[in-house]
Amino acid sequence: MKRKKFKEEYDNKITKRDKVIKKSFDLKWVLQISLLAFIISLLFSAGSNIILDSVNVFFGLLIVLFFILVGVIFDMIGIAVASADEKPFHSMASKQVQGSKVAIKMIKNAEKVSAFCNDVIGDICNIISGSVGAVIAVTIASRYNIDSVITALFVTAVIASVTIGGKAIGKSYAINKSEIIIYKFAKILNMFGKNNE
Repeated sequence: MKRKKFKEEYDNKITKRDKVIKKSFDLKWVLQISLLAFIISLLFSAGSNIILDSVNVFFGLLIVLFFILVGVIFDMIGIAVASADEKPFHSMASKQVQGSKVAIKMIKNAEKVSAFCNDVIGDICNIISGSVGAVIAVTIASRYNIDSVITALFVTAVIASVTIGGKAIGKSYAINKSEIIIYKFAKILNMFGKNNE
């Protein structure tokens, strides 16, 4: 009898869990985010390649640093949204503070905002900074007659260490100052919104 009751309880838990999993999987969102990632990646790659054709190594490094910085900033936003508390923004919204309603929407859609910031923008910036770094490595190797493998390894290592170091600092700041980051980002988004608060 106890065994039968335990089996029924276990089956109910599994059924509930499966319903939650099915509900949380949104195929439309996955397709939209994949298409958006493709378009942004294409635009960023094309833009960086056009710029790289006409600039020297120094400006190429500035482009790499730009993409690393963008990746770190969006990584911070994604983590801040995932770890923020909604309550302070409800208080701000009741006082008609600009950007507070946008911040609430961001936190309520934390999974999607975090996926966009960390997985789409963050990963695209990482990939592009790596590919731009490869172009810079080839340019340095041919210009200064250095072994291309050593140059590529060195440039890749520098890009990886700067990216990882930047993200480590950004993550720590994002967790401790999540409300401030979301509020500032929400204010920027609010300026571009159709109807400002």
